[in-house]
Amino acid sequence: MDHTKVSTEMIMGCKNPLCFIFSVTHVLVMCLAFLKAVTPANFLAVLTGDAAKVTGGSGKVLKSGPNDHVFVYFTDHGAPGLLAFPSDDYYYLLLLPLLFIACESGSMMNHLPTDIEVYATTAANPHESSYACYYDEKRDTYLGDWYSVNWMEDSDVEDLSKETLQKQFKIVKSHTNTSHVMQYGNKTLSHMKVVEFQGNPKASIQPAPPVTLTPVNEPDLTPSPDVPLAILKRKLMASNDIVIARKYIREINAHLKVRDLLRNTMEEVVNKVTRDPKKSQEILNDKQDLTEFQCYQKAVEHYKSRCFNWHKSEVHFFHCSLFNDCTLASLNGINGIYSSYINGYFESHAFIIVINTLLEKKIHCPNVFIFPVHFSMNMP
Repeated sequence: MDHTKVSTEMIMGCKNPLCFIFSVTHVLVMCLAFLKAVTPANFLAVLTGDAAKVTGGSGKVLKSGPNDHVFVYFTDHGAPGLLAFPSDDYYYLLLLPLLFIACESGSMMNHLPTDIEVYATTAANPHESSYACYYDEKRDTYLGDWYSVNWMEDSDVEDLSKETLQKQFKIVKSHTNTSHVMQYGNKTLSHMKVVEFQGNPKASIQPAPPVTLTPVNEPDLTPSPDVPLAILKRKLMASNDIVIARKYIREINAHLKVRDLLRNTMEEVVNKVTRDPKKSQEILNDKQDLTEFQCYQKAVEHYKSRCFNWHKSEVHFFHCSLFNDCTLASLNGINGIYSSYINGYFESHAFIIVINTLLEKKIHCPNVFIFPVHFSMNMP
């Protein structure tokens, strides 16, 4: 039986004492992975057992056979059709249950075939955010996300040799009241026992008995995109030093200015593409299913390379309008024209103006989820 856990966001959280990963429900684990090795290519190579394609890291891959069960747990930031790794992104993508924790994580799995041996659950549907929880004032960060905490705590208190994946899904879905927990793929696999994937039923040592957990009265639930701002506000409220308080106020104001700048830039791009105020509002406000993957990926990559690289700075994933644009273009039969326009526009004035504006104002964006960074970008 093979198990793998991918938690890139926690690996990035080396503000923790001694660079430890801290889980409220599990033991402290030493941060062993290097950020550069946590890539989409390595992630897929590890899952497929292709050691030759692994670059950096330990070089280890899954050595699963046709009769093995594989459990994958992925947690990080996300957007429609996208999972964020520390330095790159993975776009829409074995007896394999998958737990994906990211904003709009349902958009990665909602087209998963039902006739393959893959079963997936996600923290949110294709159109909504996941939520952080358990704020730690010592570390100035959130220790978990609501969906993950709920399935881990359920595993702590249940007899996993009797509980099925379906039962756990229903429990976690009922407890996760901030987003719509979803399941996709081959749902017949959900009738298997949790112990087949969490634990080793063939081990000679008896599994630990279920435990009783102390209830947490205030889980500090916060939408994941709002976490950096929420952390700044908490620091401001906890400060008794007027100089430090003013510093946090400046950082909060800078954060809000950048957020407005991002939103206004996206609106400008959409308006230039559609040249129709009504269509622009539809694209900016509608929540459509992502179907035009190539157009969307091209638009997102241009946005990232020409303006805001969210792997280097605190930038939210304003992609909804981009894939709405692509969907509209496809429906109208003008995908090629749209793609050409996107290429030209992204390389022309809009994003250059945004970058110059940021540089002129010297806007500083402080926190990205767990540890402080500067708002940095390179001129295209």
